[in-house]
Amino acid sequence: MRLSDFDYQLPEELIAQEPPVDRDGARMLVLHRAEQRFEDRQFLEFPSFLREGDCLVLNDSRVLPSRLLSGKSEMLLLEPVTEDAREWRALVRPGRKLRPGAIVRFDERFSAEIIACGERGERTVRFLGDENVYAAIDRLGHIPLPPYIKREDRPEDRDRYQTVFARERGSVAAPTAGLHFTGEILDRARNAGAHIARVTLHVGLGTFQPIEREDFESHELHYERYSISQESEREIESAQRVVAVGTTSVRTLEAAAAGASRSGSTNLFIYPGFQFRRVGAMLTNFHLPRTSLLLLVCAFAGTELTLAAYRHAAAEKYRFFSYGDCMLIL
Repeated sequence: MRLSDFDYQLPEELIAQEPPVDRDGARMLVLHRAEQRFEDRQFLEFPSFLREGDCLVLNDSRVLPSRLLSGKSEMLLLEPVTEDAREWRALVRPGRKLRPGAIVRFDERFSAEIIACGERGERTVRFLGDENVYAAIDRLGHIPLPPYIKREDRPEDRDRYQTVFARERGSVAAPTAGLHFTGEILDRARNAGAHIARVTLHVGLGTFQPIEREDFESHELHYERYSISQESEREIESAQRVVAVGTTSVRTLEAAAAGASRSGSTNLFIYPGFQFRRVGAMLTNFHLPRTSLLLLVCAFAGTELTLAAYRHAAAEKYRFFSYGDCMLIL
């Protein structure tokens, strides 16, 4: 396999810059793996594809407003490295000026000192002052919209770039397949006979890390933290079919199945040839070409069917990526 086999053409105007007017208003391309076909539907129809004995698995990680700005300097917080959250791994700009010893002031109450350099341009930073770090981040931070959304974040993104079931703070990007859900859709899923289980995977750099080699099988992702409660594990193991919402839920379930551990860190890289142990169906948004996320979808649905579906979605002017439409793979 070559990375160039997982490419497709996408007109730039199909990259969604805004969420749909209604949270559950997306289109949904449904792939039927056994029949090797797909059909155009609406996300509002999603509960009709569920059945008695299904377990719908949601990633309840919450996006932090993790972009901190100070004049021409910018800091993207990745994860805390101390229990009191005073020290974090972060990406900074401009990197050449923000070396160990530099102080970045965000306002009169909150600042950070660069204390170490890491791999791939990362920094370790220590927050100064008496204010609770998370309170300061909530007060000053910006939602870290992906770079293909060509606008600054707005106050409404704090709501729309967050799932309605988000609980555990820690992600630097939304688990975007979950953005389509409303309380009403979840109620209809339960009425269809599905149980709902929550897992947590904090989305980090691993999700967006570019693949730089054509022979990608030796590519390594960043580690991301995950956990599954005992209650959720029971629901998942007793299900007749596990329906994972998003690639992050898929990776959590398959990492736990492979390692027989309900919590930890994973850099599981799923690509065609992978043997799925837990996931029986998947809801996912559309992904960038030549990425680990697209490779995961191809592993689950088959490369030929997936890329044919992507070409169809582009021809039918589906909306792509984080704020875009979705795909249900059965």
